Amino acid sequence: MLSEEIGFGGSCHWCTEAIFQTLKGVSKVRQGWISIREDEAFHEGVIVEFRPDQIPLKILIEVHLLTHSSTSEHKLRKRYRSAIYAFSSDQQEAAKRILLDLQKHFTRPLITKSYRFKEFKTSAETFQNYYRKNPDKPFCKSYIDPKLKLIFKDFSTFIKS
Repeated sequence: MLSEEIGFGGSCHWCTEAIFQTLKGVSKVRQGWISIREDEAFHEGVIVEFRPDQIPLKILIEVHLLTHSSTSEHKLRKRYRSAIYAFSSDQQEAAKRILLDLQKHFTRPLITKSYRFKEFKTSAETFQNYYRKNPDKPFCKSYIDPKLKLIFKDFSTFIKS
């Protein structure tokens, strides 16, 4: 099966990049800023290239929902939109169905929405692979490590060796 792309946003793209880089079936993660309209500001996010025959879209979305504040309209939402950025109408509809199905696992309503991807701007090379380059930095220890521990525990069959 061929690779697909999908975008995710919701928290710092350093965190999101590190999370998806650990998953089997994910071949590439690009971090930067995503827009859904030409007249709109960009939001931090990642583009994930994955093989659906190795990791289902539902698992990617579930990991995403569990590793950011997917039920919280906090003060940084203007920068960190809780989103799935679909690259096709079919993918967007599938994401919407998955969100509805996964809602039953949350006590509060999910704020995460599915949008059609429009444009992407890559972050500076300095910030690419941030966690891999800086695993001992306080930011990584405080914010990324707890998210990785969660997915290592709950999604162990999908973790790269």
